[in-house]
Amino acid sequence: MPDNNLIYGHHPVAEAIRAGKGVEKVFFQQGLRGEMEKEFRHLAKENGIPLQVVPREKLNKMVRGNHQGVVAYLSLIEFQSVEDVVPYIFEQGATPLFVLLDRITDVRNFGAICRSAECAGAHAVVIPQSGSAPANEEAMKASAGALARVRICRVRSLFSTVEFLQESGVQVVATALSGRSVPLFEADLTLPTAILMGAEGEGVHPKLLKMADTVVKIPQATDFDSFNVSVAAGIVLYETMRQRLL
Repeated sequence: MPDNNLIYGHHPVAEAIRAGKGVEKVFFQQGLRGEMEKEFRHLAKENGIPLQVVPREKLNKMVRGNHQGVVAYLSLIEFQSVEDVVPYIFEQGATPLFVLLDRITDVRNFGAICRSAECAGAHAVVIPQSGSAPANEEAMKASAGALARVRICRVRSLFSTVEFLQESGVQVVATALSGRSVPLFEADLTLPTAILMGAEGEGVHPKLLKMADTVVKIPQATDFDSFNVSVAAGIVLYETMRQRLL
């Protein structure tokens, strides 16, 4: 059966990107050179869209029509810009609350985190353009529809985004079981805050950990393995909401 979220062909894909459609990812045929390759690399870079070079055989399996060497996935959502969202929140007189996801590739975890973010009043979930779970039907289902309600910002670099947030007066609170981490309940989450969650197994990137203003850990009653990342995100978000409602 055809995938309704797929578009293909040189002009349909290019126009969708230029029109600001929520393009999740572009697949470009390996070996194609010239102006068309330059065009799509430029469009992908300018709009923060992941571009993957793949064999023609893969494109042939994705669609039956004349794809002309380019196929794109349309996202179920419209991505927003962190640079636009941050000043808007401050202008509204609200205390910013963001969730930054570092290499969260499991769509169920991504969806569950978006659900918790929406319930806790987070203003946006921020994901990198590469190495992140897609905003597809499975993620939408796992979020119970919250993915369509909470703002999703896709950025080229989490490192640059962390710097931008800090320069904007937003503290970055990372979660990790590192030596410098403090118990979650000791952190002041009533301040403008961006909660940084890392991939299961790997955790937050070491460079991002060093950049964080605060590193917190979730206390546990036993020495069993740490919480699932979506559960951990829910706990940190709930503690943030609790502190802000006091």
